[in-house]
Amino acid sequence: MSPMPLGDGPLIVQSDKTVLLDVAHAEAGAARAALAPFAELERAPEHVHTYRITPLALWNARAAGFDAEQAVDVLERYSRFPVPQALLIDVAETMARYGRVRLLKHPAHGLILEADEAAILTEITRNKKIAPMVGTLIDATTVPVHPSERGRIKQELTKLGWPVDDRAGYVDGESHPIQLNHDGWELRDYQQYATESFWEGGSGVVVLPCGAGKTIVGAASMAQAQTTTLILVTNTVAGRQWRDELLRRTTLTSDEIGEYSGERKEIRPVTIATYQVVTRKTKGEYKALELFDSRDWGLIIYDEVHLLPAPVFRMAADLQSRRRLGLTATLVREDGREDDVFSLIGPKRYDAPWKELEMAGYIATAECVEVRTTLTDDERMMYATAETRERYRLAACSEGKLGVVDKLLARHAGQQTLIIGAFIEQLEDIAARTGAPLVSGTTSTKKREEAFDAFRNGDIATLVVSKVANFSIDLPEAAVGIQVSGTFGSRQEEAQRLGRLLRPKADGAEALFYTVVARDTLDAEYAQHRQRFLAEQGYAYRLVDAADL
Repeated sequence: MSPMPLGDGPLIVQSDKTVLLDVAHAEAGAARAALAPFAELERAPEHVHTYRITPLALWNARAAGFDAEQAVDVLERYSRFPVPQALLIDVAETMARYGRVRLLKHPAHGLILEADEAAILTEITRNKKIAPMVGTLIDATTVPVHPSERGRIKQELTKLGWPVDDRAGYVDGESHPIQLNHDGWELRDYQQYATESFWEGGSGVVVLPCGAGKTIVGAASMAQAQTTTLILVTNTVAGRQWRDELLRRTTLTSDEIGEYSGERKEIRPVTIATYQVVTRKTKGEYKALELFDSRDWGLIIYDEVHLLPAPVFRMAADLQSRRRLGLTATLVREDGREDDVFSLIGPKRYDAPWKELEMAGYIATAECVEVRTTLTDDERMMYATAETRERYRLAACSEGKLGVVDKLLARHAGQQTLIIGAFIEQLEDIAARTGAPLVSGTTSTKKREEAFDAFRNGDIATLVVSKVANFSIDLPEAAVGIQVSGTFGSRQEEAQRLGRLLRPKADGAEALFYTVVARDTLDAEYAQHRQRFLAEQGYAYRLVDAADL
């Protein structure tokens, strides 16, 4: 016999920690926003979205100041049926695990691990991976930790279900004067709050939509720290945008900012390095380790922290005495290593919902449209007989997408338009067909900057870009995005691509993000997966048939 409804809430909360959201419900938007701090969206078809309450989501929420009472209140307030009591107890107990184990500095023993109860510490110290990292018990609830293991012990304790509250403090690093210049601008309220939340927590991640000023939060954190700073970025173009923004927003001069990239090896009080150079090996060794040891860094900023390469996690484990700030638009990692970001960079300290910033006018409003095409008979046969790995490329690069691009360019003639894709041959065809420049991984840094500048200045209205433009590229007047192919089902890529369009436009116009998908193929399946993060943020995709454009 099914339970009697409590009311007409939009949520159905189930004992397996899944939460179903009725998208058509009048309170769906409010329930989605209330769920976001502590639940992760798993599936987002048309009518019912499925969320899952995970331990990591609950611990991130707890670290950001969201408590179990608030989580329970959200579930009970919006639920259509009585919430399973066991689930409510589990949410409260899981959130309570954060902070019951602490890393502290001790005047006599150096770094120590302290637990609320002797039984917790016994469980921890008997773990075969953790045992070599600790010394002899000081007392029933305290044990010394080898200082070099500060990062690794946090990783292992998170896996064990005892996330650590790291209160061991940080070295100040080499002091260096940095001030915000406030020349005709002020920090927005959420940027101020994000900076304060990071600073109070010591280390951690700030999540802001693209176009909401993550770089400014970085600059404000540097002004707070007043210390030498190492900034790690995705590529050289992104690094130079950081440099330009720091010169514009702070008292730093060009002589104080160094670039450590494939082209230059400058180490200065503020040094901007690319992940690629940092992770490059020579004769089996990471050459860039000299960069980490070259100065007494007081602050390390990881831009686009959701893209942190695996080798940088190992380096991050050795940098636990330095303050660490991760910046990202989405904490989603396609490799599932969110727990390493939590352990080694720090928990989420601040997360601004995209739709709230949109309503406040800080980012552009955006409409998402999925345009569905149909494979030709020949393409359908090739798709049916292809190997699984080849099927996605065949569907993603199908001929019908070119006609859709032509129609959309004609519809939005004169508007600043980005055509974005994952397959170079497809993009080369589109560039040749439209006469628009193509920026890809093989384009030199100089030519990339020239193309981006021409687009920013309005000298060209259309730009074709590969995934090199997914991240940290500032193209404020881009108003239309046409995505012809993606990296399989990457949610963070979809978020970043929409993010290219979200800087508020001078004319206040709405941004339009089209994703062109071949129906009845892997392309459609991956597209649905990619859209999950944006659905979580409240963006709905309107479906259109290519024939109806």
